[in-house]
Amino acid sequence: MSPRTPKASDDAALESGRRRATINDIARLAGVSKKTVSRVINRSPSLRPETREKIEAVIARYGYAPDPQARGLAFRRSFLIGLIYDNPNPQYVVNMQLGLLDGMRGSGFELVVHPCDRGSTTLVPDIRSFIERQKLFGVVLTPSVSEDEGVAAMLRETGCEFVRVASVAVDGPDHSIVTQDRHGGMLAGRHLAELGHRRVGFISGPLTFRSSHERRGGFEDGLREHGVTLSPEHVAEGAYTFESGLDGAAKLLALPDRPTAIFAGNDEMAAGALHAARHAGLSVPGDLSVIGFDDFQIASRVWPPLTTIRAPTREIGRLASDKLIGQAGEDKRDPADRLPSLVVRESTAPPRG
Repeated sequence: MSPRTPKASDDAALESGRRRATINDIARLAGVSKKTVSRVINRSPSLRPETREKIEAVIARYGYAPDPQARGLAFRRSFLIGLIYDNPNPQYVVNMQLGLLDGMRGSGFELVVHPCDRGSTTLVPDIRSFIERQKLFGVVLTPSVSEDEGVAAMLRETGCEFVRVASVAVDGPDHSIVTQDRHGGMLAGRHLAELGHRRVGFISGPLTFRSSHERRGGFEDGLREHGVTLSPEHVAEGAYTFESGLDGAAKLLALPDRPTAIFAGNDEMAAGALHAARHAGLSVPGDLSVIGFDDFQIASRVWPPLTTIRAPTREIGRLASDKLIGQAGEDKRDPADRLPSLVVRESTAPPRG
C-alpha cells in the first residue's frame, strides 16, 4: 500500500500545533530520508554540518520529540561496521579494509571483520549471529558472499544496514557498488590484441565468483574488437591463488599450439603464470606475454613487473563506507574515476615472428 500524500491541511495542522509532528513529517519537510533524521536524533557523527543544521531547524520549528521507546531501540546499535568476506586473496581484503577506514576517519565508527565460507550450510545463521553479537550498525559484503541472496534477505529482515560490492548490480544503488570487472577484462583483451597476439590464453578465477565470468566476458569483448577469438582449449580454471595460476599456465603452455599471451584473472595467478613460463624454459615477454588484474603490490614486485588491470579496491572500500554511514552525497567525483585502468609494465610485448 503506497503512503498517503500529505494534504495542505496536514501542514496547517502541524503549523497550528493541532497535530503532532512525526519523523516522516520532519523528513518530508527537510527534504531528506527518515534515516537521515534518525541520525540527527541519535547524534550520529556521520552527517555534514549543513544537513544537521537544516534538520534541527525543522525539528525546532515543529516541536518534534522522538518516541522514547523507538529511540531506545535505535541505541541498541553500536558504532561498528562489519566487513564480511570470503575472498581467497589476502591483499584484496587488506585494500578493502584500508578503504573502509579511509571513509570512517573522523566519523566515530570502527571496523570489525568476519571471514566466512559461502559454501557453508550455516552461512546465513553464522552471519546473523555475528551481526547480533556485535550489534552492528551495518555491514559491507564483498564478492562472492555479496552475491548471496539468502544473506541479503536476512539483512533486510534484521534491519541491518548493508552495502554489497559486486562485479554487476546485485541491488539498488543505495545498497550496491559495481566494480566494473567486465570493463577491466576488455582492456586486457584490447591490449594483447593491439600488440598483435592472436593465440591467447585465459586463467579464470573460481567459477562461483561472478567476477570470473565478467572478466572473461570483457576479455573476449576486447579481443573481438580486433578479430581475435578466445579458443575454449586455451581456457583454464583457477582459484585466484598463486598455485592455481601456476597449474593453469603449465597446462596451457604444454599445448601443441600454446598461447603467445595469457591473461590471468588476478595478479596472484599471473605471478604463478610467470613461474610456469620459467619452468617451461620460456622468457617473458619474449616468448610469452602475461597480464594480470588488480594491481596489488605483487604486480610491481615480481620479475618482470606485471602489466595488469588496476582495480580501485581501496577507493571502492571508501565509497562503501560513505554509502553506509550516509556521506555518499559528498562524493562529487565522476564515477569514471573508479573504473579499472590498464597499467603497462614489462611483462607484455608483441609476439615474436
